[in-house]
Amino acid sequence: MSEIIKSHGFTNEVLDWKAWLDIVELDQATPEQIAVLEESHPQAKVQDYYRFLVHQPEILRQRSTAFNAIMYAPGGMPRAERELATTVVSRINGCVYCASVHAQRFEQLAKRNDVIREVFEDPRTAGTTEREKAIAQFSIALTERPAEVTAAQLKPLRDAGVTDAEILDLIHSVAIFAWANRLMLNLGEPVFPDQAEG
Repeated sequence: MSEIIKSHGFTNEVLDWKAWLDIVELDQATPEQIAVLEESHPQAKVQDYYRFLVHQPEILRQRSTAFNAIMYAPGGMPRAERELATTVVSRINGCVYCASVHAQRFEQLAKRNDVIREVFEDPRTAGTTEREKAIAQFSIALTERPAEVTAAQLKPLRDAGVTDAEILDLIHSVAIFAWANRLMLNLGEPVFPDQAEG
């Protein structure tokens, strides 16, 4: 297991998430709901997030199709960098659960967590390389002021070697977390290991 990081209320620990509203009980789920859960995520049947969203199975199906294509599609921006961007976005938006999940995924892919510590401490100065700094800065700008982003803000990314195809992946990753964070923040709350029922 990687070193545990805790900073400003954020952590790379494995957290749970508890819905504030009623989830779909599996023994009462329709065949369509079960099918959508099975295609959405390997753990969807046991996670409140998916079991709440599956009240509207077609919306969950479309959400999962888009999310999985953006975050896991081969080619384009390396997956670790997509995970870094979404950790930055989640830190800026205050989504502790999403930040923990995507920090862990970055660490698994990159085999390090130095930049995650920086993101949790201060995302505005985070980045161990010029490329990471450019990704973090652009992710913050697009999250905080999406209507004000200009073509000039792509220059640091290009100067750091980020291709146009990778920039598109970055924008998709940042954009879907505007949605993902808001769902998580407004439908429930993170559960820390020391809060879990024993």
